[in-house]
Amino acid sequence: MTDTTRTDPANRQTAAWGAVLSMSLCVALLLASEFMPVSLLTPMADGLGASEGATGQAISISGLFALVASLLITTVAGQINRKSVLIALTMLMLASLVIVAMAPSFAALITGRAILGICIGGFWALATAIMMRLVPPQDVPRALSIMYGGQAIASAFAAPLGAWLGDVFGWRAVFWALTPLVAVNLVWQLSVLPSLPARRRQNFGTLIDVLARPYFRRGLIAAMLSWGSAFTMFTYLRPFLEQFNGADATTLSLLLLVLGLAGFIGTWAAGRFVGQQIAPLLKLPALIMGAITLALLFTGSSTVMTAALLAGWGGMNTALSVIFMTWMSRNVGDAPEAGGSLMVAAIQGSILLGALIGGLLLDSFSITATFVGSVALAALAVILIGNGQRLLKPVKLTQTLRRWN
Repeated sequence: MTDTTRTDPANRQTAAWGAVLSMSLCVALLLASEFMPVSLLTPMADGLGASEGATGQAISISGLFALVASLLITTVAGQINRKSVLIALTMLMLASLVIVAMAPSFAALITGRAILGICIGGFWALATAIMMRLVPPQDVPRALSIMYGGQAIASAFAAPLGAWLGDVFGWRAVFWALTPLVAVNLVWQLSVLPSLPARRRQNFGTLIDVLARPYFRRGLIAAMLSWGSAFTMFTYLRPFLEQFNGADATTLSLLLLVLGLAGFIGTWAAGRFVGQQIAPLLKLPALIMGAITLALLFTGSSTVMTAALLAGWGGMNTALSVIFMTWMSRNVGDAPEAGGSLMVAAIQGSILLGALIGGLLLDSFSITATFVGSVALAALAVILIGNGQRLLKPVKLTQTLRRWN
């Protein structure tokens, strides 16, 4: 096993907070790159001579490549220093933005989005394991909340800012505007990330071994149901607000901004209040977001009530990531990269599946059916999780792993 004592900040019980902040910026830029095109769909389709439907599929292809990359990254990276892997992924993100900004054709757009998907899947698969090495164990929830603060930033500002810049300067300028920010992040990572040698060789056998643990499988299914519920609702939030609330463009932007800004509170609260007892928290995201989704069906005509409910939903949505990734770090601590790969693959798959289920319900029935479907998935998650104890590593296994380490 590689000796990482001299290069791993967590082994010295010190925290590399500069590296944590650089990871947070990387999260913000990744999510902005991933979801910015949603607000630029029409001008991108016009500029490339493609239909909006085809352009939308090209945009979503990043999710498919993210799913595949999340499962392959730890095996493909092998014994490569994890700092080098992160730097390579950031360079790929920069390349993908340049390709999309210069895209002369629909095929070039697909290529750029596929490369971005590799970045997304690879980064998220390694992120939690790296956080566990950048800070002492007791600071992991706080570090995760800081990293997911980048998610809140992107959620709050990417879509409205992208729409405005695209209207004023053109959609290509939006992607060009992201490139210097990614370049700065690349330089920052080079300077603040410590050397992170691979701790042990990863292979598909490691993934299978982790997946064979009953408590982890239950947690993985619970995470899939929770994220599937969230994205069944979130993907189709705009048509809901337009139909139930009669929201115009200005009201819609403000409501989405409220939802995004609430994410900052969610990440802060999760980092502050996630303690040693993680089990009781696991069902909270599905329980609260499911209840809010159901409540929106009865109060959606009131803008004030809708804003209040969306604030609660947005805060819990970002807390969801911190809670489940903290659970993963504590219960698959002997194989965090394998656990992270499986978690990211499950989340990406559930996002795609949630959007598919929501779309089918919307097209076949109504937006009400879509939201009811979201509530049903949340209810299944709550039932599966229960008090959370069956998602925790058995005490005997914990003691065995401690002796082994």
